Amino acid sequence: MSEAVSTKDAATATHGEGGHGHHHGSLAALAVGAIGVVFGDIGTSPLYAFRETFASHHGAPGIQVDPVHIYGVLSLVFWSMMIVVTFKYVLTIMKADNKGEGGSLALLALINRKSEGASWTGPIVLLGVFATALFYGDSMITPAMSVLSATEGLTYVSPAFDSFILPIALVILVGLFAIQSRGTEKVGMLFGPIMIIYFLTLAGLGLLHIVKLPSVVFQMLNPLNAINFFLTDGFRAFVAMGSVVLAVTGAEALYADMGHFGRKPIGVSWLSFVLPCLLLNYMGQGAMVMSVPPEQAAELIKDPFFLMIPDMIRIPVVILAVLATIIASQAVISGAFSLTQMAVQLGFVPRVSIKHTSASAAGQIYIPVVNWALMIAVVLLVLFFQSSSNLAAAYGIAVTGAVTIDTILLTVVLFSLWKWPVWKAVPMVALFFLVDITYLGANLIKVPQGGWVPLMIGLVIFTLLTTWSRGRALMRQSMAEATIPMEVFAKSAHSSAQRVPGTAIFMASTSAGVPSALLHNIKHNKVLHERVVVLTVAIQDVPFVDDDKRCEVKDLGQGFFRMNLKYGFLEETNIPAALKNSQICGGPFEMMKTSFFLSRQTLIASSKPGMAIWREKLFAWMLRNAASAMEFFRLPSNRVVELGSQVEI
Repeated sequence: MSEAVSTKDAATATHGEGGHGHHHGSLAALAVGAIGVVFGDIGTSPLYAFRETFASHHGAPGIQVDPVHIYGVLSLVFWSMMIVVTFKYVLTIMKADNKGEGGSLALLALINRKSEGASWTGPIVLLGVFATALFYGDSMITPAMSVLSATEGLTYVSPAFDSFILPIALVILVGLFAIQSRGTEKVGMLFGPIMIIYFLTLAGLGLLHIVKLPSVVFQMLNPLNAINFFLTDGFRAFVAMGSVVLAVTGAEALYADMGHFGRKPIGVSWLSFVLPCLLLNYMGQGAMVMSVPPEQAAELIKDPFFLMIPDMIRIPVVILAVLATIIASQAVISGAFSLTQMAVQLGFVPRVSIKHTSASAAGQIYIPVVNWALMIAVVLLVLFFQSSSNLAAAYGIAVTGAVTIDTILLTVVLFSLWKWPVWKAVPMVALFFLVDITYLGANLIKVPQGGWVPLMIGLVIFTLLTTWSRGRALMRQSMAEATIPMEVFAKSAHSSAQRVPGTAIFMASTSAGVPSALLHNIKHNKVLHERVVVLTVAIQDVPFVDDDKRCEVKDLGQGFFRMNLKYGFLEETNIPAALKNSQICGGPFEMMKTSFFLSRQTLIASSKPGMAIWREKLFAWMLRNAASAMEFFRLPSNRVVELGSQVEI
């Protein structure tokens, strides 16, 4: 799972730190909540990571099942977890928060705000957007990979299940997407206990086999085994890195979910519980394979996780594994909703219909268009790849791409924001880049076998995100060039138009000039309300805005006001709620005496310099299909008037 898996499903947590809604509950309660939400993806990795490292379908022959390779892979898994998850994310990147919030987009907003005007911010923004695009590709592959890998375990319960694996996986996945609109508040409360039982089961299964070969503990911790693997079998070791990375997929979730649980609870959960359980299971898989004759080891390595389960508990463990993969999938789906909401607020995605599924937890949202698009993509992936081993070829590229971009963003933070000295920053950044680039290079080998899928998805979504952002900027620029100053308009309109009782609020995309809806209203209707408010909603580069800083008003005289409402990129833009207690525009706002006027632009593609014609047409299509401002701003439907206009970009 990639960035921004801000699942918002934790019943025990609210908004981020820094005075914007502190985390509620004890450290233990938050740590349990984090186990249920944050670690689902990385927690299900033992189902397939060790197995895939020895597979022979990624462009190179399979790795031999012998001490050099078994211990080498175990050592790579251990040090990957320590360098990528522990050192990079838990101990370093998670200190770079945006008012308590994490994730690539939150970090990007922080860098943008702190480095405003710097010439290098443009490429950094594009990298952050590409990381976001890769996440959507990853959020399609994660549910397919996780659920398929768990349901394949049913064949070890009974061979009769073999022909039903795909149908069962598809039923589970479609059912999961079908219940999203009902919210996950009640189900989410079970996530923590189920995942705790699951991780304890992982540890127990591992210990069952470690006692047969205790030396595996030392072998896994010994970095010389990883080095020896590369010295003995260089290219195959490099190829194996493309599968070893599967053991750390979901590492970015620790950072992205920081706003819900806080850095300390996530760090405590990882270091004291999740990491030991995962390591014990991987050690157990290695010990099981190493403690049998070579012929038997070659069979066990084909699916070590399910073959390490004793027959008497096989059925409950397989069911538990299926539940864990459902939870991991739920987390990434919720993360896609949260990321989309953040991207809409930051101007990278058109307005979409966002439904709140909980009256008490503001962060629990449901976005229909994202939900059904993900479901269709996941179903197609399952039908196309047929098995988790085939999907493993596609899995990893999106993750390693996003992780590498996080390292680039961290480098910017270290040098530009934190002002670390070169001697301190360079060795750490060099280590992170060495690991990331090795992972990325090994995964690029998988492109012909299926790795092209997440890259293609990421490229398409990156094009959509950048097209919307660029087109929106060009449209605003075009509208600003064609308008007149509000102060000039107010004086001339007051003397030439008849005033009628009530309040008219004209929504404006920019805080300068006259909105086109106001111009069209006076042109066609020849009247103005007693109170005219030109309202602009501005999304800030912070997750939340304090209530006392929410509203800015300028009195233009003659009953005209210009109001700016400021929201954080994780807040709901509910305009009636913001106006409810406002007295600063000449008195309170009564919704039954207030009319909202919206401009609906029809885009005309032109040969003006700005964007290629095909991108202008793509932007026009996205604009036509965006959710209405009325729904997005929670405006009362019986108090809204829409006036159309045409815009060239």
